[in-house]
Amino acid sequence: MTAPATNPPKWNVGLVGYGEVGRILAEDLCRQDVKVMAFDVKLRGDEAGGPLRDHANHHDVRLTASHAELAAQSDLVVSAVTASQAVSVAEACAGTVKRGTWFLDFNSASPGAKQRAAALIDGGGGRYVEGAVMTSIPPYRIRVPLLLGGKDAGELAPLIGALGFNARVASEKLGVASAVKMCRSVMIKGLEAMLIESFTTARAYGVEDAVLASLKETFPGIDWEKQGAYFFQRVIEHGRRRSEEVREVAETVREIGLEPWSSQGTAERQAWMADLADLGLFGERGLEGFARSPDWRCEADRILVSIASKNKKTGK
Repeated sequence: MTAPATNPPKWNVGLVGYGEVGRILAEDLCRQDVKVMAFDVKLRGDEAGGPLRDHANHHDVRLTASHAELAAQSDLVVSAVTASQAVSVAEACAGTVKRGTWFLDFNSASPGAKQRAAALIDGGGGRYVEGAVMTSIPPYRIRVPLLLGGKDAGELAPLIGALGFNARVASEKLGVASAVKMCRSVMIKGLEAMLIESFTTARAYGVEDAVLASLKETFPGIDWEKQGAYFFQRVIEHGRRRSEEVREVAETVREIGLEPWSSQGTAERQAWMADLADLGLFGERGLEGFARSPDWRCEADRILVSIASKNKKTGK
Protein backbone atom coordinates (compact mmCIF):
# COMPACT_ATOMS: atom_id res chain seq x y z
CA MET A 1 0.00 0.00 0.00
CA THR A 2 1.30 3.47 -0.88
CA ALA A 3 2.42 5.51 2.11
CA PRO A 4 -0.11 8.18 3.14
CA ALA A 5 0.81 11.69 2.08
CA THR A 6 1.99 14.32 4.53
CA ASN A 7 3.09 17.89 3.98
CA PRO A 8 6.19 17.80 1.76
CA PRO A 9 9.35 18.09 3.86
CA LYS A 10 11.51 21.15 3.23
CA TRP A 11 14.49 19.15 2.12
CA ASN A 12 17.53 19.68 -0.02
CA VAL A 13 17.44 16.63 -2.28
CA GLY A 14 20.72 15.44 -3.74
CA LEU A 15 20.73 13.20 -6.81
CA VAL A 16 23.81 11.08 -7.37
CA GLY A 17 23.56 10.11 -11.00
CA TYR A 18 22.08 12.52 -13.53
CA GLY A 19 21.18 10.05 -16.24
CA GLU A 20 17.65 9.30 -17.41
CA VAL A 21 16.40 8.45 -13.92
CA GLY A 22 18.09 11.38 -12.21
CA ARG A 23 16.80 13.89 -14.74
CA ILE A 24 13.22 12.62 -14.49
CA LEU A 25 13.31 12.83 -10.70
CA ALA A 26 14.86 16.30 -10.88
CA GLU A 27 12.12 17.57 -13.20
CA ASP A 28 9.30 16.20 -11.04
CA LEU A 29 10.82 17.43 -7.79
CA CYS A 30 11.57 20.89 -9.16
CA ARG A 31 7.93 21.25 -10.21
CA GLN A 32 7.14 21.09 -6.49
CA ASP A 33 9.69 23.79 -5.68
CA VAL A 34 11.95 21.24 -4.00
CA LYS A 35 15.58 22.33 -3.87
CA VAL A 36 17.53 19.84 -5.98
CA MET A 37 21.25 19.37 -6.48
CA ALA A 38 22.99 16.70 -8.53
CA PHE A 39 26.33 15.10 -9.27
CA ASP A 40 27.37 12.79 -12.09
CA VAL A 41 30.86 11.75 -13.12
CA LYS A 42 29.91 12.56 -16.73
CA LEU A 43 29.70 16.22 -15.76
CA ARG A 44 33.49 16.25 -15.74
CA GLY A 45 33.57 15.80 -19.51
CA ASP A 46 32.52 18.27 -22.18
CA GLU A 47 30.87 15.88 -24.68
CA ALA A 48 28.60 14.03 -22.26
CA GLY A 49 28.51 16.72 -19.60
CA GLY A 50 27.30 19.55 -21.83
CA PRO A 51 23.71 18.30 -22.28
CA LEU A 52 23.51 17.45 -18.57
CA ARG A 53 24.60 20.95 -17.59
CA ASP A 54 22.08 22.42 -20.03
CA HIS A 55 19.31 20.32 -18.49
CA ALA A 56 20.32 21.33 -14.97
CA ASN A 57 20.38 25.03 -15.88
CA HIS A 58 16.96 24.78 -17.49
CA HIS A 59 15.40 23.16 -14.43
CA ASP A 60 17.31 25.14 -11.80
CA VAL A 61 19.19 22.10 -10.51
CA ARG A 62 22.42 23.00 -8.73
CA LEU A 63 25.37 20.85 -9.76
CA THR A 64 28.08 19.91 -7.26
CA ALA A 65 31.70 19.06 -7.87
CA SER A 66 31.72 15.69 -6.09
CA HIS A 67 29.73 13.03 -4.27
CA ALA A 68 31.15 14.31 -1.01
CA GLU A 69 29.99 17.90 -1.58
CA LEU A 70 26.51 16.71 -2.47
CA ALA A 71 26.20 14.42 0.55
CA ALA A 72 27.33 17.17 2.93
CA GLN A 73 24.52 19.49 1.81
CA SER A 74 21.60 17.09 1.34
CA ASP A 75 18.77 16.06 3.62
CA LEU A 76 17.87 13.23 1.22
CA VAL A 77 20.38 11.61 -1.11
CA VAL A 78 18.99 9.50 -3.95
CA SER A 79 21.61 7.25 -5.52
CA ALA A 80 20.65 6.35 -9.10
CA VAL A 81 23.81 5.19 -10.83
CA THR A 82 24.82 2.05 -12.72
CA ALA A 83 24.53 -1.10 -10.64
CA SER A 84 28.27 -1.69 -10.43
CA GLN A 85 28.78 1.71 -8.76
CA ALA A 86 26.19 1.34 -5.99
CA VAL A 87 28.65 0.47 -3.22
CA SER A 88 31.37 2.87 -4.36
CA VAL A 89 28.88 5.77 -4.36
CA ALA A 90 27.81 4.89 -0.82
CA GLU A 91 31.47 4.84 0.18
CA ALA A 92 32.08 8.23 -1.46
CA CYS A 93 29.12 9.78 0.36
CA ALA A 94 29.64 8.12 3.76
CA GLY A 95 32.50 10.36 4.85
CA THR A 96 30.60 13.63 4.56
CA VAL A 97 26.93 12.68 4.93
CA LYS A 98 25.22 14.72 7.64
CA ARG A 99 24.00 12.83 10.69
CA GLY A 100 20.43 11.75 10.10
CA THR A 101 20.51 12.36 6.35
CA TRP A 102 18.40 9.89 4.42
CA PHE A 103 20.14 7.84 1.75
CA LEU A 104 17.73 6.19 -0.70
CA ASP A 105 19.50 3.60 -2.83
CA PHE A 106 17.64 3.36 -6.16
CA ASN A 107 20.23 1.09 -7.72
CA SER A 108 19.55 -2.37 -9.12
CA ALA A 109 22.09 -4.16 -6.96
CA SER A 110 22.15 -7.52 -5.21
CA PRO A 111 21.01 -7.90 -1.58
CA GLY A 112 24.65 -8.34 -0.58
CA ALA A 113 25.66 -5.10 -2.31
CA LYS A 114 22.80 -3.24 -0.62
CA GLN A 115 23.89 -4.54 2.76
CA ARG A 116 27.47 -3.39 2.16
CA ALA A 117 26.25 0.06 1.07
CA ALA A 118 24.01 0.29 4.15
CA ALA A 119 26.91 -0.48 6.46
CA LEU A 120 28.89 2.40 4.94
CA ILE A 121 26.11 4.98 5.13
CA ASP A 122 24.85 3.99 8.58
CA GLY A 123 28.43 3.89 9.80
CA GLY A 124 28.85 7.50 8.67
CA GLY A 125 25.77 8.65 10.55
CA GLY A 126 23.29 8.56 7.67
CA ARG A 127 20.07 6.57 7.43
CA TYR A 128 20.16 4.04 4.61
CA VAL A 129 17.00 2.73 2.93
CA GLU A 130 17.05 0.42 -0.07
CA GLY A 131 14.70 1.13 -2.93
CA ALA A 132 13.71 -1.37 -5.61
CA VAL A 133 12.21 0.16 -8.74
CA MET A 134 9.71 -2.37 -10.00
CA THR A 135 9.16 -1.34 -13.61
CA SER A 136 10.40 1.07 -16.27
CA ILE A 137 10.53 4.62 -14.91
CA PRO A 138 9.68 6.85 -17.92
CA PRO A 139 5.94 6.04 -18.18
CA TYR A 140 5.41 6.55 -14.43
CA ARG A 141 8.15 9.07 -13.68
CA ILE A 142 8.40 9.82 -9.94
CA ARG A 143 5.27 7.69 -9.39
CA VAL A 144 7.02 4.50 -10.48
CA PRO A 145 6.20 1.62 -8.08
CA LEU A 146 8.98 1.52 -5.49
CA LEU A 147 9.63 -1.07 -2.80
CA LEU A 148 11.51 0.10 0.30
CA GLY A 149 13.53 -1.99 2.68
CA GLY A 150 15.47 -1.60 5.91
CA LYS A 151 14.83 -0.71 9.53
CA ASP A 152 14.03 2.94 8.71
CA ALA A 153 11.94 2.26 5.59
CA GLY A 154 8.63 2.73 7.41
CA GLU A 155 9.62 6.20 8.56
CA LEU A 156 10.87 7.31 5.17
CA ALA A 157 7.90 6.02 3.14
CA PRO A 158 5.37 8.77 4.06
CA LEU A 159 8.03 11.46 3.78
CA ILE A 160 8.92 10.65 0.19
CA GLY A 161 5.27 9.91 -0.49
CA ALA A 162 4.64 13.59 0.18
CA LEU A 163 7.22 14.37 -2.51
CA GLY A 164 5.31 12.28 -5.05
CA PHE A 165 7.06 8.92 -4.80
CA ASN A 166 4.86 5.82 -5.00
CA ALA A 167 6.61 3.88 -2.25
CA ARG A 168 5.61 1.04 0.00
CA VAL A 169 7.59 -0.94 2.54
CA ALA A 170 8.54 -4.45 1.50
CA SER A 171 10.35 -5.43 4.69
CA GLU A 172 12.30 -4.07 7.62
CA LYS A 173 14.94 -6.64 6.71
CA LEU A 174 17.53 -5.20 4.38
CA GLY A 175 17.86 -7.07 1.09
CA VAL A 176 14.27 -8.27 0.72
CA ALA A 177 13.19 -5.44 -1.60
CA SER A 178 16.25 -5.87 -3.80
CA ALA A 179 15.73 -9.64 -3.88
CA VAL A 180 12.22 -9.07 -5.28
CA LYS A 181 13.64 -6.72 -7.91
CA MET A 182 16.51 -9.02 -8.85
CA CYS A 183 14.36 -12.14 -9.16
CA ARG A 184 11.92 -10.22 -11.34
CA SER A 185 14.83 -9.07 -13.50
CA VAL A 186 15.91 -12.67 -14.13
CA MET A 187 12.64 -12.91 -16.06
CA ILE A 188 12.22 -9.43 -17.54
CA LYS A 189 15.78 -8.83 -18.72
CA GLY A 190 15.99 -12.47 -19.76
CA LEU A 191 12.88 -12.08 -21.92
CA GLU A 192 14.47 -9.06 -23.60
CA ALA A 193 17.60 -11.03 -24.45
CA MET A 194 15.68 -14.09 -25.59
CA LEU A 195 13.33 -12.06 -27.77
CA ILE A 196 16.21 -10.30 -29.53
CA GLU A 197 17.98 -13.61 -30.11
CA SER A 198 14.80 -15.37 -31.26
CA PHE A 199 13.45 -12.61 -33.51
CA THR A 200 16.81 -11.82 -35.14
CA THR A 201 17.43 -15.49 -35.89
CA ALA A 202 13.88 -15.90 -37.20
CA ARG A 203 14.43 -12.91 -39.45
CA ALA A 204 17.62 -14.47 -40.81
CA TYR A 205 15.77 -17.66 -41.74
CA GLY A 206 12.73 -15.78 -43.05
CA VAL A 207 10.37 -17.42 -40.57
CA GLU A 208 9.50 -14.45 -38.36
CA ASP A 209 5.82 -14.40 -39.36
CA ALA A 210 5.41 -18.07 -38.48
CA VAL A 211 7.21 -17.57 -35.15
CA LEU A 212 5.04 -14.57 -34.27
CA ALA A 213 1.88 -16.48 -35.16
CA SER A 214 2.95 -19.38 -32.97
CA LEU A 215 3.74 -17.08 -30.05
CA LYS A 216 0.39 -15.34 -30.43
CA GLU A 217 -1.38 -18.69 -30.33
CA THR A 218 0.48 -19.74 -27.18
CA PHE A 219 0.33 -16.32 -25.45
CA PRO A 220 -2.71 -14.56 -26.95
CA GLY A 221 -2.61 -11.75 -24.41
CA ILE A 222 0.71 -10.37 -25.70
CA ASP A 223 1.07 -8.17 -28.78
CA TRP A 224 4.37 -9.66 -29.96
CA GLU A 225 4.95 -7.06 -32.66
CA LYS A 226 4.62 -4.27 -30.13
CA GLN A 227 6.60 -6.17 -27.50
CA GLY A 228 9.38 -6.86 -29.99
CA ALA A 229 9.69 -3.20 -30.93
CA TYR A 230 9.70 -2.14 -27.28
CA PHE A 231 12.30 -4.69 -26.17
CA PHE A 232 14.65 -3.94 -29.06
CA GLN A 233 14.53 -0.20 -28.39
CA ARG A 234 14.93 -0.48 -24.62
CA VAL A 235 17.99 -2.69 -24.97
CA ILE A 236 19.48 -0.51 -27.71
CA GLU A 237 19.07 2.56 -25.52
CA HIS A 238 19.94 1.05 -22.15
CA GLY A 239 21.85 -2.16 -22.87
CA ARG A 240 24.95 -1.05 -20.99
CA ARG A 241 23.04 -0.22 -17.84
CA ARG A 242 20.94 -3.35 -18.20
CA SER A 243 23.99 -5.58 -18.61
CA GLU A 244 25.45 -4.21 -15.38
CA GLU A 245 22.14 -4.75 -13.63
CA VAL A 246 21.95 -8.35 -14.82
CA ARG A 247 25.47 -8.98 -13.55
CA GLU A 248 24.06 -7.96 -10.16
CA VAL A 249 21.14 -10.29 -10.83
CA ALA A 250 23.64 -13.08 -11.43
CA GLU A 251 25.38 -12.19 -8.18
CA THR A 252 22.02 -12.40 -6.39
CA VAL A 253 21.55 -15.91 -7.75
CA ARG A 254 25.13 -16.82 -6.89
CA GLU A 255 24.67 -15.59 -3.31
CA ILE A 256 22.26 -18.49 -2.65
CA GLY A 257 24.68 -21.02 -4.14
CA LEU A 258 22.97 -21.44 -7.53
CA GLU A 259 25.03 -21.05 -10.70
CA PRO A 260 23.44 -18.16 -12.69
CA TRP A 261 23.71 -19.62 -16.19
CA SER A 262 20.64 -17.83 -17.57
CA SER A 263 21.49 -14.47 -16.02
CA GLN A 264 25.08 -14.62 -17.24
CA GLY A 265 23.88 -15.22 -20.79
CA THR A 266 21.40 -12.37 -20.52
CA ALA A 267 24.13 -10.01 -19.33
CA GLU A 268 26.33 -10.97 -22.29
CA ARG A 269 23.54 -10.38 -24.81
CA GLN A 270 22.65 -7.02 -23.27
CA ALA A 271 26.31 -5.94 -23.31
CA TRP A 272 26.69 -7.15 -26.91
CA MET A 273 23.76 -4.95 -27.97
CA ALA A 274 25.29 -2.04 -26.07
CA ASP A 275 28.56 -2.55 -27.98
CA LEU A 276 26.69 -2.38 -31.29
CA ALA A 277 24.89 0.77 -30.16
CA ASP A 278 28.22 2.34 -29.17
CA LEU A 279 29.48 1.68 -32.70
CA GLY A 280 26.51 3.60 -34.07
CA LEU A 281 24.79 0.60 -35.65
CA PHE A 282 21.34 1.76 -34.55
CA GLY A 283 21.79 5.41 -35.39
CA GLU A 284 22.62 6.52 -31.85
CA ARG A 285 25.52 8.55 -33.19
CA GLY A 286 24.16 9.09 -36.67
CA LEU A 287 26.25 6.42 -38.45
CA GLU A 288 25.34 6.57 -42.16
CA GLY A 289 22.32 8.68 -41.27
CA PHE A 290 20.45 5.81 -39.65
CA ALA A 291 17.54 6.75 -37.44
CA ARG A 292 16.14 4.31 -34.92
CA SER A 293 13.12 2.46 -36.19
CA PRO A 294 9.94 1.51 -34.33
CA ASP A 295 9.95 -1.69 -36.43
CA TRP A 296 12.04 -4.40 -34.77
CA ARG A 297 12.68 -5.94 -38.21
CA CYS A 298 14.71 -2.91 -39.23
CA GLU A 299 16.92 -3.26 -36.17
CA ALA A 300 17.25 -7.03 -36.65
CA ASP A 301 18.31 -6.44 -40.26
CA ARG A 302 21.01 -4.04 -39.10
CA ILE A 303 22.29 -6.68 -36.70
CA LEU A 304 22.34 -9.28 -39.48
CA VAL A 305 24.23 -6.92 -41.81
CA SER A 306 26.76 -6.32 -39.04
CA ILE A 307 27.19 -10.07 -38.49
CA ALA A 308 27.61 -10.69 -42.22
CA SER A 309 30.21 -7.92 -42.48
CA LYS A 310 32.15 -9.33 -39.54
CA ASN A 311 32.02 -12.86 -40.97
CA LYS A 312 33.26 -11.58 -44.33
CA LYS A 313 36.24 -9.92 -42.67
CA THR A 314 37.12 -13.02 -40.70
CA GLY A 315 36.51 -15.40 -43.63
CA LYS A 316 33.70 -17.32 -41.92
